[in-house]
Amino acid sequence: MIRYALTRLALLLVGLLVASVLIFLALRVLPGDVAQLIAGPQSTPAQVAAIRHNLGLDAPLPAQYAAWIGGVLHGDFGTSLLTGAPVASELAQKAEVTVPLGIMSLTVALVVSVPLGVLSAMRRGRAVGTAMNVGAQTLAAVPVVWAGMMLVVVFAVWLGWLPAQGFPRAGWDAPGAAFQSLILPAVTIGVVEGAMLLRFVRSATLQAVGQDYVRTAAAKGLTRNQALIRHGLPNVGLSVITVLGLQVAGIIVGAVVIEQLFSLPGIGRMLVTDVGNRDLPKVQGELLVLTGFVLVVGFLVDLAHRLIDPRQREAS
Repeated sequence: MIRYALTRLALLLVGLLVASVLIFLALRVLPGDVAQLIAGPQSTPAQVAAIRHNLGLDAPLPAQYAAWIGGVLHGDFGTSLLTGAPVASELAQKAEVTVPLGIMSLTVALVVSVPLGVLSAMRRGRAVGTAMNVGAQTLAAVPVVWAGMMLVVVFAVWLGWLPAQGFPRAGWDAPGAAFQSLILPAVTIGVVEGAMLLRFVRSATLQAVGQDYVRTAAAKGLTRNQALIRHGLPNVGLSVITVLGLQVAGIIVGAVVIEQLFSLPGIGRMLVTDVGNRDLPKVQGELLVLTGFVLVVGFLVDLAHRLIDPRQREAS
């Protein structure tokens, strides 16, 4: 197991290195010049060239990459070209919104998908099971922005139960208000992602029902549902764990959009703004953090799957 974990860790580090190179190169082909943006429309070419030199943007690309990745390895993601603030501190501040939003969204997705997916499979061929399956397929096709707007109309405008937009200035020093401001965004992402995961849970449950060990348990006196719950659901759980990495990626993509819609001061909203401003150090740091988070979750999911599944432990 230790050897397997070290191998996966090495692959994780290689993945982060490759991602950093791709992020760095991709941002260099974006249109626009941040030096021109800083200098202003009335600046001369000499002034723009001086700003580029001061920012190190005229250095060869390998030197720029080496300087950036060397700083990252020491916890220094650079400074914003426009504000001069350390990128690491801004990322830490925005993560106080994005990380809780992601955790809440994943919780909603699991609460929606796992019990309803199992119930849909157990009621296959009945009205309840058919309705759940159709509902999941419909919700999975709904754009996350439209779902968020509908939830705002119902729960913020009509009922007035929750805030429509924004995050309290006091942040988590006002925990009640902060939590309330994340409920609608989290439900928006969680329901859409949960609908997609529900279909997978239903398929995994139906597959488990047809396995020999479930039929054997039923032949020993258990009902089909009892046999499924006692012997089939652990294998369904393994299947759910396997796709959690993909769900986390979907939640992160959804957070970028939802933070814009709900005016949340998170990493996703900051990323959209910084791309428009060509603030390369901040965009690089934001993309690397988001990519690294997805890779780390995939690494942990892989280890969890290895620990839980005795067949894989024996194979190692």
